[in-house]
Amino acid sequence: MKTISMSLAALGVAALVMTLPSALRAQDDDDDHDRARDLYERGEIEGLADIMAIVRAKAPGEIVSVDLIRAGGKWIYRFQVVAADGRRRIVDVDAGAGGVLGDEGGHR
Repeated sequence: MKTISMSLAALGVAALVMTLPSALRAQDDDDDHDRARDLYERGEIEGLADIMAIVRAKAPGEIVSVDLIRAGGKWIYRFQVVAADGRRRIVDVDAGAGGVLGDEGGHR
């Protein structure tokens, strides 16, 4: 009986440890969203819908990830795009000016 109780306790701790990273990621996503909204409302960055149109024109395919990062004193939208042929591209766009800064994996 004691072994079963210890096993259940260990299982409970393991479940808690495994769910913690996803809970922290969810909080980070909420913080990113709030930060982006605040920056947009202050006029420091362009809206995501406008920027996505630029990215789709530059790198056709499915946008699978978007991050808002700070680099070189600028806010940058970093997109991961998967083309119809399966190639992955990273497209960096100046979030304030809307210009494409880099296109890794694209055809030049």
